[in-house]
Amino acid sequence: MAERFTNRLADVIRKPLITEKATRALELNQYTFEVDPRADKPTIKAAVEELFSVKVIGISTMNPPRRSRRVGRFAGHRAQVKKAVVRLAEGNTIQLFPES
Repeated sequence: MAERFTNRLADVIRKPLITEKATRALELNQYTFEVDPRADKPTIKAAVEELFSVKVIGISTMNPPRRSRRVGRFAGHRAQVKKAVVRLAEGNTIQLFPES
C-alpha cells in the first residue's frame, strides 16, 4: 500500500460518479468513484472496504488524459481525474443515496 495514504484512507476516495453508465453498472454491483490520481489498486480497495464495510472482489482503474479548456484567449487544462470501478461481493451494497 502506498505510504502517503496509510493514516488517512478517507482521502483516497473523492466522490462517487453518477453517470448513465455508472448507474447501469449498479445493477451488476459495480460502483464508480473518482479517486486520487496517485492512489493504486490495493489502496483503493482498502479505502472502500474500510469506509463502507463491504467486501471488494475487483477493481478497474482508468486514468484518462487531461482535457484542454479555453476561456477566451486563455488556454488551460481541467483537473486530473482518475476513476475506479469497484466490484463488490454478492450481498454487499453501498448506499449512495441516503433516504432522509
